[in-house]
Amino acid sequence: MLNILKDLRTEMPEDIAKLKYAGMFAEADRLIDIKLEDDRIPEAVRNKLLTEKEIMKRLENDYPYTEEEALALIRKEIPDFTEEELHEWMDRGAADWIFVSDKKHLQNRFFASLKKVYPEMAQRAQEAAEDRSYLDDNVRYMKQYGKAGWHFRAKTVLRIKDECFQPGFVRVHLPVPSVCINMRNIRILNTSPGGIIDPEDSLSRTVCFEKTLETNEEFYVEYEYDSVVRYTAFSDRETWIDPDAETGEQEPHIVFTPLIRSLCQHLSGDETDPLKLARRFYDFVTTKVVYSFMRQYLGIEQIPDYCISSLKGDCGVQALTFITLCRCAGIPARWQSGKFTAPGTSGNHDWAMFRIEPYGWLFADCSFGGSAFRAGCKERHDFYFGNLDPFRMAANQAFQQEFTISKKHWRIDPYDNQTGEAEYADRGLLRQELDCSFEILEMHQLEQEEL
Repeated sequence: MLNILKDLRTEMPEDIAKLKYAGMFAEADRLIDIKLEDDRIPEAVRNKLLTEKEIMKRLENDYPYTEEEALALIRKEIPDFTEEELHEWMDRGAADWIFVSDKKHLQNRFFASLKKVYPEMAQRAQEAAEDRSYLDDNVRYMKQYGKAGWHFRAKTVLRIKDECFQPGFVRVHLPVPSVCINMRNIRILNTSPGGIIDPEDSLSRTVCFEKTLETNEEFYVEYEYDSVVRYTAFSDRETWIDPDAETGEQEPHIVFTPLIRSLCQHLSGDETDPLKLARRFYDFVTTKVVYSFMRQYLGIEQIPDYCISSLKGDCGVQALTFITLCRCAGIPARWQSGKFTAPGTSGNHDWAMFRIEPYGWLFADCSFGGSAFRAGCKERHDFYFGNLDPFRMAANQAFQQEFTISKKHWRIDPYDNQTGEAEYADRGLLRQELDCSFEILEMHQLEQEEL
């Protein structure tokens, strides 16, 4: 299905657009079916309409709360929270909403996003601030020793929810580490029966299972790996770029739109040194864009433009905006994603890489840099331009990649794979139909002589 995404930015017929933005999804879907019967429709418009059918199928689940329900949710933790305050957060764009059946509905993680980004909300909810001192400890360690590494053993499990299970054929993809600049000594230790393991250097590496089930069962993979990163200290030396390495566009998101070109030119000014240009792009994303949990990426027509115009986005939105600005300026840049795997915490995460000579490939984690900036930690903010911590599992080395064994129907995330995917013979399964888990079974820091 990835081939039709190239037409995601095609103009939607006006009558369908009106229905979609009013949240009248069933009526819009019915009208799309009528239009798809017209053989005069150009291929790009047909692809756009097919994609919109899938997007609208997901939107209502992504935005479940009416304003009254959202207010009740917040008051469970902040009893004196007012309706006026909710409207203020919505007006500021900090509490994301859309129309569903002509009523405003808020995004499923809007409250978690407010507590994560705005300390006053976390304090009122009596939620302890996240302790990230270990990241500062790592920065000092890497500056002292020049490199750092951790060994991890982890397990990913996917199971179809019992109420969504149907006997028959099922195809499952689970992400696993891919050999790359910061992943080494990867070993697949165990899988549920029938796992087909991708080559080590796959750009979006998975273990795939194809099985006919009579009863519901779980799919799992257990693996180990070393995450090793080196510290890059920049000097005043002249830098240059290789224009033939990953500087092109990739529809529908890595595209040099008028907004991207305008911002790239504005931020660049008269500067020509590629390292300084990349730093300007990083500073824009980390100091101007506010972190926010997002709806599914399939529901955003052009991710970097969305980020720049709304000045908000999560780790992937921020990474893709940085990548696109870099490429627009001729600086090679690419995607990397998988898991953040630190002591006591883990979760899905995306970040960026960019290449500038004589340093070679460098890292940029804009969301971690942005959180450091908001916390007033300049050293950590500087660190995540050019460097990365070792608390990572990188499964994806590029954005919007087909699996080695292709999925036949819509993926949960057509651009990335951090949690897992599943499909029946006749349709792809949605996120809410699956139970997925990721567990760190063992982790320890590697000694310098092991790196």
